[in-house]
Amino acid sequence: MMSFKSEFLRTLSERGFIHQISDETGLDDLFAKETVTAYIGFDPTAPSLHAGGLIQIMMLHWLQQTGHRPIALMGGGTGMVGDPSFKDEARKLMTLDTIAANIASIKRVFANYLTFGEGAKDAVMVNNADWLAPLNYLEFLRDVGRHFSVNRMLSFDSVKLRLERDQSLSFLEFNYMILQAYDFVELSKRYGTRLQMGGSDQWGNIVNGIDLGHRMGTQQLYALTSPLLTTASGAKMGKSLSGAVWLNPDMLSAYDFWQYWRNTEDADVGRFLKLYTTLPLDEIARLAALGGSEINEAKKVLATEVTAMLHGRENAEQAAETARKTFEEGALAESLPTVEVAKSELEAGIGILSLFVKAGLAASNGEARRQVQGGAVRLNDEPVSDDRRGVTVADLTAEGVVKLSMGRKKHVLVRPV
Repeated sequence: MMSFKSEFLRTLSERGFIHQISDETGLDDLFAKETVTAYIGFDPTAPSLHAGGLIQIMMLHWLQQTGHRPIALMGGGTGMVGDPSFKDEARKLMTLDTIAANIASIKRVFANYLTFGEGAKDAVMVNNADWLAPLNYLEFLRDVGRHFSVNRMLSFDSVKLRLERDQSLSFLEFNYMILQAYDFVELSKRYGTRLQMGGSDQWGNIVNGIDLGHRMGTQQLYALTSPLLTTASGAKMGKSLSGAVWLNPDMLSAYDFWQYWRNTEDADVGRFLKLYTTLPLDEIARLAALGGSEINEAKKVLATEVTAMLHGRENAEQAAETARKTFEEGALAESLPTVEVAKSELEAGIGILSLFVKAGLAASNGEARRQVQGGAVRLNDEPVSDDRRGVTVADLTAEGVVKLSMGRKKHVLVRPV
């Protein structure tokens, strides 16, 4: 990869964000001489993004930190269609109300990474429904559709893979790449946007936008993609054993978010510190070089720094302290995740397996039973060997809760109400 003169591309390159650029020299020259507006699109398929989308948010963060203007594009219009890229089947269609509610919920996270406002370098959040919803279909076919070759669209990996697996690709989904290309042209006209960024699976869609812009008379447009990240063992980023690692605090607590990063594999620590924190590179190099048990200190730094950006420094440090008390002192930390159960249930007695499922520590009674048999289950820090054991009010601690533990790192307090 070339040596960049612009601070933005140099930062992205040094930290491992760059997979492909459509014209490295042209884009570097552009960033070196003027304030550039760039965007990334986000699909409102759920009320929250998950940790897999953090790499894109961090790219926008560095864009602004190096003096340029980020646009976070919410796919209120394209969300009605659904991105078919590398999916085995069509996404379930969402109602307009669901899409609107998801966008409102997702928005809250971005303020932790970007500064929004009216200034030249202030971030902007835009909804593509603003221009896609009012489109006249016949005019759109005539003015935009004529620039697309079906032969070329069929050649994109995202489409080819779907067809090779004999999975049907609906006409609705086939239109997605046209709409995404049109977004780039529209953002170029409205905001002077010159660059679209995204994951490497979006390369074909982004290049389509560059080509459409050229045919429709925009300024030269550019593409930059990041690598699709997996962990060292091949797991997909943003997924944990208990499900998606959500960014919204009402869907995943600061403590659970901190724990996800604390459990990073040794081989990923240096890479994740570069991608997901703003620590200086020399400090990251020092942490990544730690060996043996010392690497755990680097993991705690990673977890605290990533959590501080999303949840605030105070919540991150509280999560770190909760973990320290729980693991190092064996104390009952009141800030552990808590689930409430009816006091009458405890008075009657709840089966240990059912309680672990209710607490979210196991997906089923069968899984909980296997964990009991494997010696991984503890009640109030005492090992449980009987999978038929009942939990009653007699098990409440002095603090009036029951502490459930699965392995060394997963703990939940059960509180009767």
